[in-house]
Amino acid sequence: MKYLVTGAAGFIGSYTAKRLLEAGHEVVGLDNLNSYYEPELKEHRLNWLTPFDKFRFVKVDLADREGIARLFRDEQFERVIHLAAQAGVRHSLEAPFDYVDSNLVGMMTILEGCRHNQVEHLVYASSSSVYGTNEKVPFSEDDRVDSPVSLYAATKKASELMAHSYSKLYGLPTTGLRFFTVYGPAGRPDMAPWLFTEAILNKQPIRVFNNGKMLRDFTFIDDVVEGVVRIQDVIPGGDTPYALFNIGNSQPIELARFIKAIEAACGIEAEKIELPMQPGDVPRTFADTSRLEEAVGYKPSMSIEDGVNQFVNWYKDYRSVCQ
Repeated sequence: MKYLVTGAAGFIGSYTAKRLLEAGHEVVGLDNLNSYYEPELKEHRLNWLTPFDKFRFVKVDLADREGIARLFRDEQFERVIHLAAQAGVRHSLEAPFDYVDSNLVGMMTILEGCRHNQVEHLVYASSSSVYGTNEKVPFSEDDRVDSPVSLYAATKKASELMAHSYSKLYGLPTTGLRFFTVYGPAGRPDMAPWLFTEAILNKQPIRVFNNGKMLRDFTFIDDVVEGVVRIQDVIPGGDTPYALFNIGNSQPIELARFIKAIEAACGIEAEKIELPMQPGDVPRTFADTSRLEEAVGYKPSMSIEDGVNQFVNWYKDYRSVCQ
């Protein structure tokens, strides 16, 4: 089949594109290669994909309406996996318009491209952040999610509503995936695994918010991609062909335990600076994955210790090559 994977130089996007290419599919990878974090890491991920004969990379911004429309007309994709977005809760406090352009305008250009070119299934990235400070756990896809605590979360909820409207109005099959704290080799430099590992290996202190009492449903990248690849084969039907799935490990880990796993993998004890909860953060995330299990017979399972070990080993190799 012929796929468009947006965010192909990103963390989840690069892994997803690679899995599709390994299965023999044709993949057009889209990314704008912005400078939110180091471009070298994005090039590193793209280097996994360029050896495949059936991969082509296009550098286009999602907010480029004409550019995206032309891409859809020229390529005639059968399926679209939309993983590009401006990520990061804290960055949304500093640069809100980045989120409007990438997450809202970008979602609209993708929806319009799919609608006008008979795409059979649009799978797109949502986020566990839509659950906000929901006190009922585990978080279910049926829970109310109308109280976001960050602009990032609000854009993700808005994307789900936009997808629902296109499914209802135009019969476009759409599936949203609410990812829960994805980590692993080649993960984002603005997330805790990278920040903590880099600081600990360089004998620098780490900032620990909420005294390490926050709970996160850390989900290993291979588990996430397995869910994505399986779900894209499950095309919603009915009058409103729309679906939502949580993809999480269903085992919330206290931040303090997560730090201990990194310390063990690094062989160094961290110096910690205790700080209060930050604006936009939530105290815990916890995925109910029963809907995912029922739909595709799959449940993420990587332990935090094994997953952190893999990340730290990759990080050491990556930094030794980059220096």
